[in-house]
Amino acid sequence: MEKKCVALMSGGVDSALAAKLMLDQGIEVYGLYLSMSWGCCEKEKAQASAQQLGIPLMVLGVGDAYLDVIRSPKYGYGSGMNPCVDCRIYMFRIAKRYMEEVGAGFIVTGEVLGQRPMSQRRQPLETIEADSGLEGLLLRPLSAQRLEPTLPERLGVVDRARLLGLEGRGRHEQIARARTEGITGYSTPAGGCLLTDGHFAAKTKDLFAHVERPTTKDMELLTLGRHFRTRGGTKIILGRNELENLMLEGHAQDGYTCLRPKFAAPSALIAGTWTEDARGLAVSLIVQHTKPEKLPAATLEFWVTPPPVAAANGGAATDAAGPSGQRTGGGVNGSPWSVDRAAVRMAADGAVTDVTQPAEAPVST
Repeated sequence: MEKKCVALMSGGVDSALAAKLMLDQGIEVYGLYLSMSWGCCEKEKAQASAQQLGIPLMVLGVGDAYLDVIRSPKYGYGSGMNPCVDCRIYMFRIAKRYMEEVGAGFIVTGEVLGQRPMSQRRQPLETIEADSGLEGLLLRPLSAQRLEPTLPERLGVVDRARLLGLEGRGRHEQIARARTEGITGYSTPAGGCLLTDGHFAAKTKDLFAHVERPTTKDMELLTLGRHFRTRGGTKIILGRNELENLMLEGHAQDGYTCLRPKFAAPSALIAGTWTEDARGLAVSLIVQHTKPEKLPAATLEFWVTPPPVAAANGGAATDAAGPSGQRTGGGVNGSPWSVDRAAVRMAADGAVTDVTQPAEAPVST
C-alpha cells in the first residue's frame, strides 16, 4: 500500500489535526473539500488549513444528486433535515473515487467517536465504512485507539501507536494539540450543517414538498431572504437588507424573476412561473414589508429582471401589466414596470404562507 492518503478537510480543528498526524508519519496527504453551494463547512477555512499544513486541496461540488440523499435518506434524519449517515456515505464515495484517481491507499477523516449523536457512534461509523465501499480503508486517527485497526495500520503503513484515542463531544484536547502544533484559523467548533437549523429545515421541507427536482441553486436560495409560498405553489423570496436585494437580483434567470423596487424596499424573487397573480402577490408583500414613509404616494416603479419575453404565439408579453400597470422599453437592469399604488391589493388570508418561520419580527428596509 502506498504511503499516500486523501484527507477530508472541513476547515475545522479535527480534520486539520487528522491530516497533521499523517504528515508526522511521513505520509503524503491530498486534501479534499466537498462543497455545498448553500454552505455547510467553511471552504476558506479548509483552504487556509491546507495551506498551513502544506498539502494540496481539491475542491469538489456535491452536485444535484446529493439532493436525492436529503429527500429520501436510507438511514433517516437527525434533529432537522440532516441525513447525517447517508451524507457521510455519499461524501466518502466521492472521496473513494478521488483516492483512486490520485493513487492513494486510504481515506483519513477527523471524525471522533461519540462526538455527534447520529453519525459518530460505533455502529453508524461501521455502517458508513461498509456502505461507502471503504471497509478497512477509512482511518479516523483521532479515535483510532478505540476502533478496530484499519488495513494501513495492519500493514504497518501507519503506526497505530502514534494515533489517538479520543471520544466524546468535547474538543479541549484537540484545541490544546492544535495550539502546540501551531494550527490556527480553523472554524468555530459550534458551527455545522445548516440542515440541523430549524428555520433552514422548514424551508427545505417546503422546497421538497413543492418542487419535484430541486437544484443546488434552489438550496442556495434558502440561505437568502424571507420565504413565502403562494396558494398556487409559487415561491416568493423577499430580501431583508440591501445586500440580499442585490443577491436576489443576481439569481434572476429563466424561472426566477426579480422584482426590484426603485424606492427603498425589499426586492422580491419569484421562483416559478411569472404570472399576473404571482406578480401581484409579490408587489403586495413588498408593500407590506416596507415602512409607510418609504412608499411613493402614487406610482410604484420597479425593474423586472430578466426582462419579460413576449409569448411564443405572438400574443401579449408574459408580464402584461393589465389595466393598472404599464411596461415600457428595456433597461440595463431589466425591464421597467410600474403600478399605481392605489391598485395594489393586500394579499388575502391564506393567499401566501410564510415558510421561513422567523423568531424575530419582520424586517423592513
